[in-house]
Amino acid sequence: MDNNTQQEIAKGLQEGSRRAWLQLYEAYAEAVWRNVSRLVGSDLPAVADIVQETFLAVARSARHFRPDRGSLWVWLWTIARRQVALYYRRQKRNVMLSRAQDWWAGLDGEKSDWIDARADMPPHILQSQELAALVRRALSKLPLEYQTLLLAKYVDGQPGNQIAELMGGSETAVRSKLARARRAFRKAFKKVTGSKSGAWEVSL
Repeated sequence: MDNNTQQEIAKGLQEGSRRAWLQLYEAYAEAVWRNVSRLVGSDLPAVADIVQETFLAVARSARHFRPDRGSLWVWLWTIARRQVALYYRRQKRNVMLSRAQDWWAGLDGEKSDWIDARADMPPHILQSQELAALVRRALSKLPLEYQTLLLAKYVDGQPGNQIAELMGGSETAVRSKLARARRAFRKAFKKVTGSKSGAWEVSL
């Protein structure tokens, strides 16, 4: 979505325009669903509930959207992420791990390259059903911007120019931020796995 369209929708949202709301929904509903499902897993009713709650929250706050604070997508994903966090607070640990395993198993090789483990990672970690939960937990520790960049680049496989448009910046800035996001993910992953020796790490 180009900047002019985003500005038009933003203005319409502030004015309470139904057309702007429909444009927003049509442009981003699929992306919200896709990204929520990655964080929640294969529980479609749960994904549907989170997406519904996300857009209800969006509807309630639409008039207060501030385009100077970020793009429409960043605003939407901030709200969706809060709904995901609320969902997890209601879940027991074993349920979280089960859905994490489903999510991990559903990723194909190309899309999971960004979290491939090095050969010297302990086998019990590689074989553990908790691996996806650990990855997801590490992602949750990152700033929203880093989460968005990593998912867009390594899961959606979006090219640099599309990510730059999504984030409202240049391709050069995106490359620089991606490098920082990868470093931040490695650090977060080590923390959630309790690794202190540095003998292994995820490779981005």
